[in-house]
Amino acid sequence: MQPSPCPPITDAEWPDDIAQLREGFAGALNVYRTMAHHPALLNAWAPLRQHVVKDNALGPELTEVVILRAGFRLGSVYEWAHHVSRALALGFSEARINAVRGVPETSNGVDGLIVNAVDALLDTHQLTRAQEATLADAIGRHAVIDLIAMVGFYSVLGYLLKTYDTPIDEAIQAEAWSNSELFSLTPPPV
Repeated sequence: MQPSPCPPITDAEWPDDIAQLREGFAGALNVYRTMAHHPALLNAWAPLRQHVVKDNALGPELTEVVILRAGFRLGSVYEWAHHVSRALALGFSEARINAVRGVPETSNGVDGLIVNAVDALLDTHQLTRAQEATLADAIGRHAVIDLIAMVGFYSVLGYLLKTYDTPIDEAIQAEAWSNSELFSLTPPPV
Protein backbone atom coordinates (compact mmCIF):
# COMPACT_ATOMS: atom_id res chain seq x y z
CA MET A 1 0.00 0.00 0.00
CA GLN A 2 1.33 3.40 -0.94
CA PRO A 3 1.67 6.05 1.77
CA SER A 4 -1.00 8.72 1.92
CA PRO A 5 -0.26 11.85 -0.10
CA CYS A 6 -1.90 13.84 2.73
CA PRO A 7 -0.93 12.39 6.11
CA PRO A 8 -1.84 14.43 9.18
CA ILE A 9 0.33 17.55 9.26
CA THR A 10 2.75 17.82 12.18
CA ASP A 11 3.08 20.96 14.29
CA ALA A 12 6.36 21.75 12.54
CA GLU A 13 4.68 21.60 9.10
CA TRP A 14 1.51 23.44 10.13
CA PRO A 15 0.70 26.28 7.68
CA ASP A 16 1.31 29.77 9.07
CA ASP A 17 -1.89 31.16 7.53
CA ILE A 18 -4.02 28.95 9.82
CA ALA A 19 -1.75 28.97 12.87
CA GLN A 20 -4.66 30.07 15.08
CA LEU A 21 -6.51 26.81 14.34
CA ARG A 22 -3.68 24.53 15.48
CA GLU A 23 -4.24 25.27 19.17
CA GLY A 24 -7.97 24.60 18.94
CA PHE A 25 -10.06 21.82 17.45
CA ALA A 26 -7.99 21.50 14.28
CA GLY A 27 -4.72 20.66 15.95
CA ALA A 28 -6.30 18.12 18.24
CA LEU A 29 -7.53 15.64 15.62
CA ASN A 30 -5.93 13.88 12.69
CA VAL A 31 -8.97 14.55 10.49
CA TYR A 32 -8.29 18.29 10.65
CA ARG A 33 -4.52 17.80 10.47
CA THR A 34 -5.23 16.03 7.17
CA MET A 35 -7.54 18.83 6.03
CA ALA A 36 -4.77 21.33 6.89
CA HIS A 37 -3.14 20.37 3.58
CA HIS A 38 -5.74 22.81 2.18
CA PRO A 39 -5.55 25.78 4.60
CA ALA A 40 -8.29 27.83 2.90
CA LEU A 41 -10.75 24.93 3.19
CA LEU A 42 -9.91 24.28 6.85
CA ASN A 43 -10.27 27.98 7.63
CA ALA A 44 -13.68 28.10 5.91
CA TRP A 45 -14.68 24.81 7.57
CA ALA A 46 -14.16 26.09 11.14
CA PRO A 47 -17.33 28.20 11.54
CA LEU A 48 -19.53 25.59 9.84
CA ARG A 49 -18.05 22.92 12.11
CA GLN A 50 -18.92 25.04 15.14
CA HIS A 51 -22.58 25.10 14.16
CA VAL A 52 -22.91 21.58 12.78
CA VAL A 53 -21.06 19.84 15.62
CA LYS A 54 -21.59 22.10 18.64
CA ASP A 55 -24.37 24.65 18.18
CA ASN A 56 -26.98 22.63 16.28
CA ALA A 57 -30.62 22.16 17.31
CA LEU A 58 -30.23 18.41 17.88
CA GLY A 59 -28.28 18.56 21.14
CA PRO A 60 -25.29 16.38 22.02
CA GLU A 61 -26.98 12.95 22.19
CA LEU A 62 -28.96 13.12 18.97
CA THR A 63 -25.93 14.65 17.25
CA GLU A 64 -23.98 11.51 18.14
CA VAL A 65 -26.77 9.28 16.79
CA VAL A 66 -26.58 11.11 13.44
CA ILE A 67 -22.79 11.02 13.29
CA LEU A 68 -22.53 7.40 14.38
CA ARG A 69 -25.00 6.26 11.73
CA ALA A 70 -23.38 8.39 9.02
CA GLY A 71 -19.91 7.14 9.96
CA PHE A 72 -21.13 3.56 9.97
CA ARG A 73 -22.92 3.85 6.64
CA LEU A 74 -19.92 5.56 5.04
CA GLY A 75 -17.63 2.82 6.33
CA SER A 76 -15.47 5.43 8.05
CA VAL A 77 -13.53 3.58 10.72
CA TYR A 78 -12.13 6.91 11.95
CA GLU A 79 -15.51 8.59 12.45
CA TRP A 80 -17.07 5.47 13.93
CA ALA A 81 -14.29 5.03 16.51
CA HIS A 82 -14.17 8.69 17.47
CA HIS A 83 -17.91 8.95 17.90
CA VAL A 84 -18.29 5.66 19.78
CA SER A 85 -15.86 7.24 22.25
CA ARG A 86 -17.92 10.45 22.40
CA ALA A 87 -21.18 8.52 22.74
CA LEU A 88 -19.79 6.49 25.63
CA ALA A 89 -18.63 9.72 27.31
CA LEU A 90 -22.22 11.02 26.97
CA GLY A 91 -23.53 7.91 28.74
CA PHE A 92 -24.71 5.84 25.76
CA SER A 93 -25.08 2.16 26.54
CA GLU A 94 -23.43 -0.44 24.35
CA ALA A 95 -26.94 -1.57 23.38
CA ARG A 96 -27.82 1.91 22.12
CA ILE A 97 -24.61 2.14 20.10
CA ASN A 98 -25.20 -1.34 18.68
CA ALA A 99 -28.76 -0.37 17.72
CA VAL A 100 -27.47 2.67 15.80
CA ARG A 101 -24.93 0.45 14.04
CA GLY A 102 -27.40 -2.36 13.39
CA VAL A 103 -30.40 -2.61 11.18
CA PRO A 104 -32.76 0.38 11.43
CA GLU A 105 -35.58 -1.76 12.83
CA THR A 106 -33.54 -2.33 16.01
CA SER A 107 -33.44 1.40 16.78
CA ASN A 108 -36.56 2.61 18.51
CA GLY A 109 -38.12 6.01 19.12
CA VAL A 110 -36.28 9.12 18.04
CA ASP A 111 -33.03 7.19 17.50
CA GLY A 112 -34.87 4.98 15.00
CA LEU A 113 -36.29 7.99 13.20
CA ILE A 114 -32.80 9.48 12.95
CA VAL A 115 -31.19 6.22 11.79
CA ASN A 116 -33.82 5.89 9.07
CA ALA A 117 -33.38 9.54 8.07
CA VAL A 118 -29.60 9.17 7.74
CA ASP A 119 -30.13 6.04 5.64
CA ALA A 120 -32.64 7.84 3.41
CA LEU A 121 -30.27 10.76 2.88
CA LEU A 122 -27.38 8.48 1.97
CA ASP A 123 -29.50 6.13 -0.17
CA THR A 124 -31.99 8.43 -1.92
CA HIS A 125 -30.46 11.83 -1.14
CA GLN A 126 -33.66 13.15 0.42
CA LEU A 127 -36.26 12.65 3.11
CA THR A 128 -39.80 11.88 2.04
CA ARG A 129 -42.43 14.46 3.01
CA ALA A 130 -43.86 12.00 5.56
CA GLN A 131 -40.41 11.28 7.01
CA GLU A 132 -39.59 14.99 7.27
CA ALA A 133 -42.96 15.72 8.94
CA THR A 134 -42.54 12.90 11.46
CA LEU A 135 -39.01 14.06 12.29
CA ALA A 136 -40.11 17.70 12.56
CA ASP A 137 -42.85 16.68 15.01
CA ALA A 138 -40.34 14.69 17.07
CA ILE A 139 -37.29 16.98 17.08
CA GLY A 140 -38.31 20.29 15.45
CA ARG A 141 -37.74 21.60 11.95
CA HIS A 142 -34.44 23.34 12.77
CA ALA A 143 -33.13 20.01 14.06
CA VAL A 144 -34.24 18.28 10.84
CA ILE A 145 -32.38 20.84 8.75
CA ASP A 146 -29.33 20.48 11.02
CA LEU A 147 -29.55 16.69 10.62
CA ILE A 148 -29.49 17.04 6.82
CA ALA A 149 -26.52 19.41 6.99
CA MET A 150 -24.72 17.10 9.44
CA VAL A 151 -25.03 14.11 7.13
CA GLY A 152 -23.54 16.20 4.32
CA PHE A 153 -20.78 17.53 6.57
CA TYR A 154 -19.79 14.08 7.81
CA SER A 155 -19.99 12.64 4.31
CA VAL A 156 -17.30 15.11 3.23
CA LEU A 157 -15.19 14.19 6.26
CA GLY A 158 -15.67 10.49 5.54
CA TYR A 159 -14.54 10.96 1.94
CA LEU A 160 -11.40 12.78 3.10
CA LEU A 161 -10.63 10.28 5.85
CA LYS A 162 -10.99 7.27 3.61
CA THR A 163 -9.22 8.79 0.59
CA TYR A 164 -6.20 9.79 2.66
CA ASP A 165 -6.20 6.82 5.07
CA THR A 166 -6.23 9.18 8.03
CA PRO A 167 -5.18 7.24 11.13
CA ILE A 168 -7.37 7.12 14.22
CA ASP A 169 -5.94 9.39 16.90
CA GLU A 170 -3.84 7.58 19.51
CA ALA A 171 -6.12 8.12 22.52
CA ILE A 172 -9.14 6.77 20.61
CA GLN A 173 -7.10 3.85 19.27
CA ALA A 174 -6.13 2.92 22.85
CA GLU A 175 -9.78 3.09 23.93
CA ALA A 176 -10.81 0.97 20.95
CA TRP A 177 -8.36 -1.78 21.95
CA SER A 178 -10.19 -2.15 25.25
CA ASN A 179 -13.53 -2.83 23.52
CA SER A 180 -12.69 -3.84 19.97
CA GLU A 181 -16.13 -5.35 19.27
CA LEU A 182 -18.01 -2.12 20.03
CA PHE A 183 -15.50 -0.03 18.08
CA SER A 184 -15.74 -2.32 15.04
CA LEU A 185 -17.79 -1.35 12.00
CA THR A 186 -19.15 -4.89 11.84
CA PRO A 187 -22.84 -4.85 12.80
CA PRO A 188 -23.75 -6.80 15.92
CA PRO A 189 -25.61 -10.09 15.46
CA VAL A 190 -29.38 -9.61 15.30
